[in-house]
Amino acid sequence: MTTEILNSATRNKDTAFNKKEREEAQLEGLLPPVIDSLETQMQRVLEHLHNKPDDIEKYIYLQELADRNETLFFATLMSDPVTFIPLVYDPTIADACMKYGHIYRRPKGMYLTREMKGRLKDVLRNWPQKEVQFICVSSGGRILGLGDIGANGAPIPVGKLQLYTACAAVPPQGLLPIHLDIGTGNKKLKDDPLYTGLREAKLEQQALDELLDEFVAAVQEVFPGCCIHFEDWEGNDAIRYLQRYQQQALVYNDDIQGTASVVLAGLITALQTTGGKLSDQRVVFAGAGSAGTGIANMLVEAMVQEGADRHKAQSAITLFDKNGLIVADRDDLNDSQRAYAHDMQPESDLQKVVERVKPTMLIGVSTQGGLFDEGVVKAMSKLNDRPIIFALSNPTKNAECTASQAYEWSDGKALFAAGVQFDEVKIKDQTRYPGQANNFYIFPAVSLAIYAARPARVDDKLFIEAARLCSQQVSKADREKGKLYPSQADIVKTEVAIATGLVRYLFKHDLAGVEQPKDIESWMQGLIYQPSYSS
Repeated sequence: MTTEILNSATRNKDTAFNKKEREEAQLEGLLPPVIDSLETQMQRVLEHLHNKPDDIEKYIYLQELADRNETLFFATLMSDPVTFIPLVYDPTIADACMKYGHIYRRPKGMYLTREMKGRLKDVLRNWPQKEVQFICVSSGGRILGLGDIGANGAPIPVGKLQLYTACAAVPPQGLLPIHLDIGTGNKKLKDDPLYTGLREAKLEQQALDELLDEFVAAVQEVFPGCCIHFEDWEGNDAIRYLQRYQQQALVYNDDIQGTASVVLAGLITALQTTGGKLSDQRVVFAGAGSAGTGIANMLVEAMVQEGADRHKAQSAITLFDKNGLIVADRDDLNDSQRAYAHDMQPESDLQKVVERVKPTMLIGVSTQGGLFDEGVVKAMSKLNDRPIIFALSNPTKNAECTASQAYEWSDGKALFAAGVQFDEVKIKDQTRYPGQANNFYIFPAVSLAIYAARPARVDDKLFIEAARLCSQQVSKADREKGKLYPSQADIVKTEVAIATGLVRYLFKHDLAGVEQPKDIESWMQGLIYQPSYSS
């Protein structure tokens, strides 16, 4: 009993066990005599973190804290999300992924491999928590602009699910992170003696499809009603598997739908400054992978909801990738890209594309750092009084431009967001506040709504609604400062509000799997997680 309770992250209180609890659990003499409050324990955590030499060491400490005392971990994160979310997720997690085999301490979640094919159901039943409501699964095929890093991607689903709780107060007990090891083409990792994954080539397409079919079916049998969150799959696989499973299971892909939703949220906010309808905009995407086409598809759906003709909406979107403009006569396009392959002359210079297309919005998902150079930004500024420029690639070195560059080259006119958080910029005696188009505004809120309302399926319409609700959380005063997203300091309050709106949407459209309560707001408050010690 004693060993069990002290080794249980969900039950352990460390020095917060009171005298009666210590007596009943036979903990007397096994803990220091002081009886701390949660607040005092948090003070100790902050001192530990202050003494760590760098962010990766802070990441390691926080993950060990999560293994030891889940309540204290989430209380710390939720006390100051602006400080702590970057430590448990982007940008620090990119470094953690690259060093994963070298900083590995203990297992987190599950590690499924291609070698388990034919018995995935049996392996999933090894997970001790039987009421799993969300699984976040990654193959490590496309991590944060780092490419194929195989088993080193294991921290990603862990971090994503931690944000469910830290950002939207989704109860952590029913969350299961999974890394699905399908092999890797990364020779450097396979040669590393501390690499934790299979040292085999990646599965061929048919074998991978068969493995995923078995995985999705196994999840539905072992954890009925569980939502599968696909994260950081290679571009074409990400698109295919979302299309393959979204009609037969409760699934979503954050890289596609979450990214598209948070970008749409920022664009809706920006249009409240520039005026005009979304359906009247012209958009150039630098980057035509799963993120770019996913955002484009959601913009088209949102334009159609405004009353636009679908073909006209598609014609308002232009894609540009490493091989230049996506045009009709290119023979290297996938099905998602062909919808935006217009009858135009080829062009490999982005500035010339901007000058020709005359976009009102420029969105970067290229992973090419510095792609939005001075000429590109000035071309956008010449065309628009308030150019909308989103440089979304991460980590920071991959951003198409920095906030200071966007503001300097546009004479402070740009409405700018990035995938990473840049500091505020002073220009012309004014302070500009760059937005961070981070998915953590969306996917935790969507997941809280799924947790509460239990829909059988979700689609892009729910994510479009999430974008609108997110935009509504930005005050007029903040918009006047150039802010495009809500404050991260109030992230839980913001996301619970978004989730509550999504629950109303699900009930309104008869998509919920539970009976509608009389007071949805009070009901939601009763469902959310509060990091406190139970007596």
